[in-house]
Amino acid sequence: MRFNRLENLISEKGIEELKQKFVIVFGLGGVGSFAGEALVRSGIGRLVVVDYDVVDISNINRQLVALESTVGQLKTEVFVNRAKDINPEIDISAINQKVTQENVYDLLKDKPDFVLDCIDDVFAKVELAKACEGLDIPLILAMGFANKFHPEMIKISKLKKTNVCPLAKVMRKKIRDAGLSMDVPVVYSEEKPTEAINKLVLGSTAFCPSSAGLMMASYVINKFLESE
Repeated sequence: MRFNRLENLISEKGIEELKQKFVIVFGLGGVGSFAGEALVRSGIGRLVVVDYDVVDISNINRQLVALESTVGQLKTEVFVNRAKDINPEIDISAINQKVTQENVYDLLKDKPDFVLDCIDDVFAKVELAKACEGLDIPLILAMGFANKFHPEMIKISKLKKTNVCPLAKVMRKKIRDAGLSMDVPVVYSEEKPTEAINKLVLGSTAFCPSSAGLMMASYVINKFLESE
């Protein structure tokens, strides 16, 4: 009965297909925590979450893992506990590491069916894209959602078709310079970032990063269902 509302849309066969899928989510911030939880609530059978950070009180306005009671805890541990509370049958594990050139292939060694990149570090994003392309692992990248107020301006497209988003501009150059495909799917916003009051700190809402994360999860789930 746990997934009966979804089963009513995709059939018992669809639910069984999702139970066989293996996904890795890199980054459990405002985007990744919502993307990951949507995958859990959609019945994904195996999930690995990768993040090296702990919950900070400043995360509370936008991250599912961030509560007064979880401040100071590893984001991965909080997420795993939430996931098991949602679906006790899920096969979930956590990796408390930062993505580097040295460890990225090891992180992908079990060859997941899909990877969601929800991390902030540009170098790590490029390394992840490089590894996924080399291993022929489907990937979707998250661009920047800080200093933005309009989730209705968020889109999913190929990296080469992005515009406005400053992070997407940087990633286009990095991916091109690395000789990687510009056709990799990304979620990005066409909203021009608002200038933050304190320019040393990225501002963020509760609704833009979360909307992007939910869109990433929907993209992955729909790809799985379309392929079967």
